[in-house]
Amino acid sequence: MDVAVGIVAQRDNERAQALAASLVDALEREGASVVVDDATGGAVGTSAVPVAAMAGRDLVVSIGGDGTLLFVAREVGSTPILGINLGEVGFLNAVAPDDALGVVTELATELDETGTVEERELARLRATGVEADWTLEPALNEIVVHGPRRGNGGGATVGIDINGQRYAEGHADGVLVATPTGSTAYNLSEGGPLVHPSAEALVVAQMAATESMPPLVVEPTTEITLTVSGTETAYAISDGRNRQRLDPPAEVSVSLANEAVRLVGPQANFFDGLDKLE
Repeated sequence: MDVAVGIVAQRDNERAQALAASLVDALEREGASVVVDDATGGAVGTSAVPVAAMAGRDLVVSIGGDGTLLFVAREVGSTPILGINLGEVGFLNAVAPDDALGVVTELATELDETGTVEERELARLRATGVEADWTLEPALNEIVVHGPRRGNGGGATVGIDINGQRYAEGHADGVLVATPTGSTAYNLSEGGPLVHPSAEALVVAQMAATESMPPLVVEPTTEITLTVSGTETAYAISDGRNRQRLDPPAEVSVSLANEAVRLVGPQANFFDGLDKLE
């Protein structure tokens, strides 16, 4: 089997590490080339590399919750990813642990025989400075622009322009722009709508605005500009992880990233996942 597979197990999770070891054994018996992430290598006793070094492999398997898959997606870009769900909700991870061996070996065999497998693309967002030279790492869930901190005394004046036309402006904790994938995450907690994964749309939602407009659903190709003022410091944040400090007044452009995330294997049931949301 001429297939290269990377396996990433949720950090400090013995169940994930044990499943990673079983997958390594099964794939290597079939002749596949397999590596695991650095944090898992010692527990599994096989070749280990940084997750970013798995970019360009035929398949990367993420074992854990949606947070683990988000991390993997940041590191491997458009490399095909299969998610095995050890978490509670699992909007991105469709494969149950008991089914993992069968699904992974079947995918590897299909890749070996045909060179391809069925996949679906998940849009990512990119935030860039309009007058400053910076770009955040692409976000699978959301881009957030907010003041120095959440809560009383920590907001900013944020303007929202859609294709060059002003939609809203006012004092708020911040504004977020979410993909359909991210609609069930931060966006939902801020009162934004759920967006079905098959929809081609983005959501723009104010966060605790003093005079708020309803969350706005727009086409993915929409030009979105967020203007921040009325504060000495603000931040643009990608998926709650990558952060860029802003020196207001500042403008942030939010648009589709060039590369989407590619998921392979069975799809998670969106509505079953909703039943698990609190």
